[in-house]
Amino acid sequence: MSKQRLGLVFGGRSEEHEVSVMSARSVLKAIDKSKYIIIPLAISREGYWLSPDLSRKVLEDNLDRVPESEARDISFSLIPFLKTNIDIVFPVLHGPYGEDGRIQGFLEMIDMPYVGTKVMGSALGMDKIMMKEIFAYKNLPQTDFIPFTKEQYLKKGIEQVNIEIKKKISYPCFIKPSNMGSSIGVMKIYKEALLEDGIKNALKHDRRFIVEEFVKGREVECAVLGNIKITASLPGEIIPCHDFYDYEAKYKDEITELIIPADLDNKIIDEVKDLSVAAFKAIDGSGFARVDFFIRDNDKKVLINEINTIPGFTQYSMYPKLMEISGLTYTNLIDNLIELALIQD
Repeated sequence: MSKQRLGLVFGGRSEEHEVSVMSARSVLKAIDKSKYIIIPLAISREGYWLSPDLSRKVLEDNLDRVPESEARDISFSLIPFLKTNIDIVFPVLHGPYGEDGRIQGFLEMIDMPYVGTKVMGSALGMDKIMMKEIFAYKNLPQTDFIPFTKEQYLKKGIEQVNIEIKKKISYPCFIKPSNMGSSIGVMKIYKEALLEDGIKNALKHDRRFIVEEFVKGREVECAVLGNIKITASLPGEIIPCHDFYDYEAKYKDEITELIIPADLDNKIIDEVKDLSVAAFKAIDGSGFARVDFFIRDNDKKVLINEINTIPGFTQYSMYPKLMEISGLTYTNLIDNLIELALIQD
């Protein structure tokens, strides 16, 4: 049987660029090379695509990011190259421009199969406001939230926003950009005096932001896999080393603890798994995703926090680890995702 030519797309324009490079490096190392010819395709922070040779150099030389100077010097016909040399694309692009439906739309326009959730589901999963509104429509339990646009905030003013927060959510609370991942742009606001700083920080990353309630409880995550027939892993628990599970705790600090599987009652495990599948279906997900939850201390209520349609994918990330304890090795997981992208059922 001839090998499939897999385009491994990584890097990208978002602030999760470095995370994407780490994920791609793990895929390149673990993938079954007897089945696939891997063609790396790096995208720089400015949106330039590197040639396969230079892209491979980024991964093999352990660079943290795609070098801009080399990217600008490359000119090759991207679409003809993809259609002629690639059978399927595996995008490991986290955040805006990679996880939000844009790369997915581009690949569909050129009729290129790809791993993961399609355009609409990717856009819904990336946009926290739309995602939460879909979950609310589906009556899925989740944290309370208030959405704002920059225009609404400027029109209402900080005092009116503060009144709305105290009425529905209270302090402490979280302020997040609507379209961003890896906890970038997120601030925990303990009192109203810090509210303006939190909003300004979120608006650096997006013109829309969301205010979410603080939940005192345990943080757990669950991996889902499939298209029509969807399976959920056992949940894992995060014990963050910081006040909350921020970017530093996720990718830089080694003392953040991942408990896999989480020590939970069977009833809660089943509820987390069922809600993970329900959340995945609500956005019309396909392929894979990680669903994040809080389990509230005072009443053990399970609340959905968010869904991630291209979760961190290094061999040390939560998603592959959850699938591994559920019986699927990292290499076999990659195989499964490619098969799901090709069969679409």
